[in-house]
Amino acid sequence: MKTLFDSELPATRSKPELKRIVIAAVVLAIAWLATAHTAAAQTPRTDAVSHNGLPSVLPNPTAATSPAGLDASVNAPTPPSEQELAGDSVYQFITHHATVRYVSTSTSRNLARWRGGKQSVCPLTVGLTPEYDAFVTARLRAIATYVGAPVQSDPQCQTNVQILFTDSPQQSMDAVISWASRAFGIRYSGGMKDLIEYKSDHAIQGFYITTRGGSVVQNTDVRLLGLDLQPVWPRIAQQYLGTGHIGTRLGGDAGSGIGIGVVILVVDTTKLQSYNVGTLADYLAMLTLSLAQSPDHCDPLPSILDLMSSSCGTREKPAAITAGDLAFLKALYYRDSGLGPSLSRAAIQDNMMQQFASR
Repeated sequence: MKTLFDSELPATRSKPELKRIVIAAVVLAIAWLATAHTAAAQTPRTDAVSHNGLPSVLPNPTAATSPAGLDASVNAPTPPSEQELAGDSVYQFITHHATVRYVSTSTSRNLARWRGGKQSVCPLTVGLTPEYDAFVTARLRAIATYVGAPVQSDPQCQTNVQILFTDSPQQSMDAVISWASRAFGIRYSGGMKDLIEYKSDHAIQGFYITTRGGSVVQNTDVRLLGLDLQPVWPRIAQQYLGTGHIGTRLGGDAGSGIGIGVVILVVDTTKLQSYNVGTLADYLAMLTLSLAQSPDHCDPLPSILDLMSSSCGTREKPAAITAGDLAFLKALYYRDSGLGPSLSRAAIQDNMMQQFASR
């Protein structure tokens, strides 16, 4: 069976193709501007509603079928050593993989994750060859299923995880920034653009659009919910006008947990020629399944997020998702994500240690 963990990143699509993708993204962003305020004022509906009002960096192509001859299955990695689990390494690992410092809600049992229902994972990858695009999508689906995250069974589902490989990331990010700066308006101090400003200092950038309201909203169209915008690489810690809270709230009140509604990841291919596709797919999957902002740490317990960390120095980087990553995600999705909040960080730590002890 052919594997992509030994294959370098293939050539991306031609610039004319990428230009068409970016133009389509801008069109979709403009469509949002025309419908956002009307949609937000409506009572949540139970029938199907188009998601075209949300920002996009993809042109809505037909999802590719599973890649022929490429193995996207997940195998249990080598368990961590006693040294990797010593001290508070597991707790620090959890803190860096479930970031809440930029969200104005409690950290107790309120870690962001996919809720299920209409907020289930539906990924799509664009920008590589069709075969490699399909592999990245299939691998993300496989990891999500392995850890118990809710996944849309229909491969033609409405995309809510957008992964774009491009050599022109500025154009793609600008479409989302344009949407966000207008949608959030002047309701926040410090300037919204300061928080979400694009800088070309990271190979993978993007945004989480998170939802509020607890499990009762899991079958409500995402664009009709109170939303937060969380950059993968925040530039500042934003304060709400008139409050002491930190975050980027668009609307809605804190409920029994934070839901991940949309993930947009833009990969700058000019910075990735030394990475293989399988490793990148696992890195993208980890970013997708948990809200992990500023992933530039290097904990004693290894993580696939160490791959691009500037803090790891000469330490060997993982080539695939690690035992720590999978144990964390299994604990995060241990409780039915549609029925209430997540485990607390302390309970996630206990769950992870139980998983390691059973091996």
